[in-house]
Amino acid sequence: MAEFYRSKLLGKFEGCIHAVTTKDSRLSCHGSLALHTGEPEKEIISNRKAVAESLGIDQDFHFIVAQQTHSDHIKIIEKQGSRGWHAIEDAVENCDALITAQKGVVLTILTADCVPVLLFDTQKEVVAAVHAGWRGTEANITGKTVEKMIESFGSDPKDIVAFVAPSIGRCCYEVGEDVAQHFRDQESFDKAGEKYMLDLPLINQKQLLKAGLTLENIDLSGVCTSCEVERYFSYRKEQGCSGRFMSMIALTR
Repeated sequence: MAEFYRSKLLGKFEGCIHAVTTKDSRLSCHGSLALHTGEPEKEIISNRKAVAESLGIDQDFHFIVAQQTHSDHIKIIEKQGSRGWHAIEDAVENCDALITAQKGVVLTILTADCVPVLLFDTQKEVVAAVHAGWRGTEANITGKTVEKMIESFGSDPKDIVAFVAPSIGRCCYEVGEDVAQHFRDQESFDKAGEKYMLDLPLINQKQLLKAGLTLENIDLSGVCTSCEVERYFSYRKEQGCSGRFMSMIALTR
């Protein structure tokens, strides 16, 4: 049975389920769930099946996987049916944030250092999953996803609960001037010689606050994937890796 990391804050609310997968030596490829990184397809599909079973949901749930491109493209999932779960060919194209009001639809994000953000509107019953690397963060994809929830579903940001899931932290995310220059007004990095230590989770938290969420409704995991590489895939720490863990959220039936 797969093991998950969960938000205590999100876990307080009925109406949705969420989970973040971890490395698992009992599964193939240490539990990687990515079909796009060259791992054997059958083994990844088997891992995904094990994860779905461990979630304890019925077979009527549908999983949505996107072709993540570090963009600010947002897709609203308006009907049931899995995409990108059993085969990469039907994944949602060129998209880094998913939103749905459909019950029984599991939105997923694959990462190995980038920031996954899970959102739940507790009143309108809408969920979203966001992939925010530095390019997506620079483009404010998290804030734009909240704006899309307001525009398309009438969400009040004060009703939205957010979970900033495990990702590389300020302690380990060293970037050069070419990346740091995009975040000079964010007060979210430390200078280390000619390099900068960038805090992407903090920037995404600030974007959520700017979008209207309240501080008490934002859960920062505080888990650095590089520091905890035994439990999470970390592209930086492992100097390139094919493994990806998955963050998921869905409205229950």
